[in-house]
Amino acid sequence: MHTYNLREVKEKEIIPGYHGKFIHTENMTIAYWNIAAGAPLPEHSHPHEQVVNVLEGTMELIMEGEPHLLEEGSVMVIPAGVPHAGRAVTRSRVIDVFYPVREDYR
Repeated sequence: MHTYNLREVKEKEIIPGYHGKFIHTENMTIAYWNIAAGAPLPEHSHPHEQVVNVLEGTMELIMEGEPHLLEEGSVMVIPAGVPHAGRAVTRSRVIDVFYPVREDYR
């Protein structure tokens, strides 16, 4: 069992405007994002299943060409390998859960 304090976890800017703190378990990565208003998320895909949880703000995510407006309380499941893109419409706080572990976020 591990206990973490997010105030003590070093923040990393993965792409411009996307500042994250990452917790890695044996099988998952949990990303705590602070995202700048207007920050674009370039189209990409990865072999990880992703669950997006919007805590604050508004995000527009485009999955398989279809735009989705996600607001506080929205949850979106992105299957592994599916291309997606988007942008933060407003300053946003998001928790993403990835399975399996995102080694590139270590």
